[in-house]
Amino acid sequence: MAPSRTRNVESDGPSTADASANEDVEMQDQNGKVNGFNKFTYFQDTPDYTDSDTNPNTTASSVAGDALPADGRKRRTEVFNMRKSIYGKKHDRLGASKEDDTIRRFRYLLGLTDLFRHFIDTNPNPRIKEVLAEIDRQNAEDEARAKNSKLRKGGANAERRRKTEQEEDAELVREEKHGGHNETVFRESPGFIKGGTMRDYQVAGLNWLISLHENGISGILADEMGLGKTLQTISFLGYLRFVAGIAGPHLVAVPKSTLDNWNREFAKWIPEINVLVLQGAKEERAELINERLVDEKFDVCITSYEMILREKSHLKKFAWEYIIIDEAHRIKNEESSLAQIIRMFNSRNRLLITGTPLQNNLHELWALLNFLLPDVFGDSEAFDQWFSSQDEDSDTVVQQLHKVLRPFLLRRVKSDVEKSLLPKKELNLYVGMSDMQVQWYKKILEKDIDAVNGAAGKKESKTRLLNIVMQLRKCCNHPYLFEGAEPGPPYTTDEHLVNNAAKMVMLDKLLKRMKAQGSRVLIFSQMSRVLDILEDYSVMRSYNYCRIDGSTAHEDRIAAIDDYNREGSEKFLFLLTTRAGGLGINLTTADIVVLFDSDWNPQADLQAMDRAHRIGQTKQVMVFRFVTENAIEEKVLERAAQKLRLDQLVIQQGRAQQPVKNAASKDELLTMIQHGAEKVFQSQGGLGAGADLSEDALDAILRKGEERTAELNAKYEKLGLDDLQKFTSDSAYEWNGETFQPRKKDIGLSWINPSKRERKEQSYSMDKYYRQALATGNRQESKKERMPRPPKQIVIHDYQFFPAELQELQDKETAWYRKENNLKAPLNEGTEEDLESRVADQELAQQEIDEAEPLTEEEKAEKERLINIGFPEWNKRDFQQFLNGSAKYGRQNYEGIAEEVDGKNAEQIAKYAKVFWKKYKSLENWQKHIGVVEEGEARVRLSEEKKRLLARKIGMYRMPLQQMTIKYTVSTTNKKVYTEEEDRFLLVMLNKHGVEGDDIYEKIRDEIRESPLFRFDWFFLSRTPQEIGRRCNTLISTVMRELGDPDMKKGKRVLEEEESEEEDELPVKKKAKNGVKNKQLDTVKGGGSASTSRATSVVSNRSAPKTKGKGKKK
Repeated sequence: MAPSRTRNVESDGPSTADASANEDVEMQDQNGKVNGFNKFTYFQDTPDYTDSDTNPNTTASSVAGDALPADGRKRRTEVFNMRKSIYGKKHDRLGASKEDDTIRRFRYLLGLTDLFRHFIDTNPNPRIKEVLAEIDRQNAEDEARAKNSKLRKGGANAERRRKTEQEEDAELVREEKHGGHNETVFRESPGFIKGGTMRDYQVAGLNWLISLHENGISGILADEMGLGKTLQTISFLGYLRFVAGIAGPHLVAVPKSTLDNWNREFAKWIPEINVLVLQGAKEERAELINERLVDEKFDVCITSYEMILREKSHLKKFAWEYIIIDEAHRIKNEESSLAQIIRMFNSRNRLLITGTPLQNNLHELWALLNFLLPDVFGDSEAFDQWFSSQDEDSDTVVQQLHKVLRPFLLRRVKSDVEKSLLPKKELNLYVGMSDMQVQWYKKILEKDIDAVNGAAGKKESKTRLLNIVMQLRKCCNHPYLFEGAEPGPPYTTDEHLVNNAAKMVMLDKLLKRMKAQGSRVLIFSQMSRVLDILEDYSVMRSYNYCRIDGSTAHEDRIAAIDDYNREGSEKFLFLLTTRAGGLGINLTTADIVVLFDSDWNPQADLQAMDRAHRIGQTKQVMVFRFVTENAIEEKVLERAAQKLRLDQLVIQQGRAQQPVKNAASKDELLTMIQHGAEKVFQSQGGLGAGADLSEDALDAILRKGEERTAELNAKYEKLGLDDLQKFTSDSAYEWNGETFQPRKKDIGLSWINPSKRERKEQSYSMDKYYRQALATGNRQESKKERMPRPPKQIVIHDYQFFPAELQELQDKETAWYRKENNLKAPLNEGTEEDLESRVADQELAQQEIDEAEPLTEEEKAEKERLINIGFPEWNKRDFQQFLNGSAKYGRQNYEGIAEEVDGKNAEQIAKYAKVFWKKYKSLENWQKHIGVVEEGEARVRLSEEKKRLLARKIGMYRMPLQQMTIKYTVSTTNKKVYTEEEDRFLLVMLNKHGVEGDDIYEKIRDEIRESPLFRFDWFFLSRTPQEIGRRCNTLISTVMRELGDPDMKKGKRVLEEEESEEEDELPVKKKAKNGVKNKQLDTVKGGGSASTSRATSVVSNRSAPKTKGKGKKK
């Protein structure tokens, strides 16, 4: 008779449906592998009992009717196989998308707080370990680059010049060439919302959902009842359809009583979305499934919890984009049927909706987070232990919980949203240029005057124009961004820092006024070296400040934000780069935002403003944008306003998102460069407001800025989509329908002449003459003859195993080169404490240079010979692959190691290995490297031992499938749900396919399905490869305990813990909390079930320990 876990027939009664669901639950690993990296093909995991059970075209009438003719069956089979193939491809595509999302998700979460690393590390999935290792490697490289940039010398300015001018120039040109990322942010109700207008806080909720999607994160929308969670969810699905190009399919699980309301809401707000309501009697559902569900003729499927339990066999075949659960408290208990079944569904992202505040039950909280992000929150015990074992008070635990929940949870109450957020007020402040800025602006234009006049021809490089643009923008910010502009050495922090840049004069006046008003200020800039200058300024004015840029470590970033937002904080300024500080930060304790310069992408500036202007802000936010008048920054601002208007018309109105041209064309760049250039050449001093600013002039600039800001906004508000698509910067020359732009053939008429050469004043004062001749105070290095190239040398790494004599010869060669070119030994960098030792090292190195002699011919020949002795063709990657291959295959298996090392054959591996195992102690951290190899070899030996003992166990019986006995432990027997017949089959198949490999358990699963022994054993047929693997590991441990040598055996306690871990994840029906017992399990343990084989197996095994020591019964 078939086991008691065989498939039940569905019925319409709710109690029967629940029972059927409880019988059919295919329990997945609660460590989160349901929505992890594994690609699920549930239609393959489900056994093919009958054609009517598996064919999605089957209807109730066809099952009840007579058998189809042979050709009808063949046609149905072909259709079914085709659909099965389509489902498989969709699951594969979804799996690839989920892996990309996982990398983005981990990087985002680890950037918020390292608390998430603790939870991610508990996930045993090896692929997740690889992703973490790759993220750590990239972070380490970034931190190393940042650290190296900090350690260079620079006198008194060394602390603030973290990045050289050349490094920042290259970074800015790269950003300007490729443009920035386009984040989607709605400022008003989207155009695809037809039934009304969304409120501001609902638009903010939509933007929050979009940000989750862009970071690959699932979330909980937990607004108070009555705030429109349904509308926010529908608008988000509209964004996915109309903007992101993701039509579906989406699954929305709701209470039965709200099904019709959800359907009406979709029809009201976005009627274009094709909605399927899966509900009704069995015949009605069969018709919906066959006509619409199977062929995916829908965008959103709305169904009730009960229907999910009944129609799970159909719903789990889909690769869902989003699974949305209304009244999410229904899955707080992970033991419930709904929670177990819906975890089996494969989806890219998930969204929970609840109007009930989260309770303080940690386990229920973990159940929700596990459903959202099973690859992060996989272990409930680790989660509970982390928060319950904190030594701090309860407030600290609550703060830790808030850090964990903040990225996933949006909770607002009516009292919050009733106080509507005051609109931010933006003001463009137009400033001029100081004398020094004008001089540097002229130099930049004169250096490339042919390119500035557009006379270089069609072959003119766009990169050259981008470089000019970037240099001009630097000059508008501060001339000290150019090396040699700041007076010194010695470098001093004095008023010249303010007076030599018009923006600094304006900022200085503004900050004094804001400080007196009790405001707090965020200052954003594109350039991290501008923040270096602002740091010196803050120290000079005694302003307390925090700073975040692209090189700030995660821990320092979080600490700075917390310090600034702390109640009673004395921090007045927060200095941020626009890209690094514009996302993922809440700084509502500030009410003033200063944009020191504008980003090419206006969305980046909007994101920066929203750090202060967001829900929770109690003051009106003022945004001051500094713009240099009659210079390139005016055109940059105009182009940003154009792109913002285009974004408003295209994305905000819900049209299909089109590729946006981020980078400016050559003609646009040329127009930007030429703007204001003629005035600069004609001027003899500072230009415009800001060069010499008084208090009265500041008020005038504020009023003028307000007027010009309104004019700029009004100009672009009138333009439509067609106008903007044809719009370029040249439109500034159009007025009243007539163009005043000079034609290209008349380019000579608009030629910009450089400034005239001025007669140099001659002085006959002896002191002044020598002062000018020697250029003391601001000395320019005289041009010297180019120094000969240094000798060609190879970079020596310890893993290349070059002889030590080679380094000595290269050092001797370098010393002679320094002596020949009169180069002195440099002083190593360090602190004042170790200055004496560094000076001693310098003197010793200088002595070697003074006594240096050139290499003789014999030494040169010896150098070439020593180079060939080492392994110069081996790089760090080859070395790491060699270690991994040795650990995987053993140190003597050269063929296997060659498969791991790219571009190396077995002969090369053998040659390298012989030297490696002789000289490995010369390597840095050699204990770590050898430990990796020895640990891997131990795993190989253990694997071989498993194979040997398993083969020995199988060989003890003539018919192992019938005769083999397995010595179970007491703990295994008490919870045993596999029969001895199933365990024997697993061991035999394990011996057949091997104990190690990538797809062993998939092969064993296929063997189970093809074996006639288990044709009606639903439990065994429905096991996933992961569950089969866990059971096989338990059985192997049992065999090793029985047959292994005493030295090879594990401790009994360790083995029992491994087995209990496997058993805890088995789908055993536990006793319900309401006192109702599991009749099936009681029947099996009591031996009264119709499934006699399984009951007898369990009873006989439970009696085994009692006979131990008394002899075997005959």
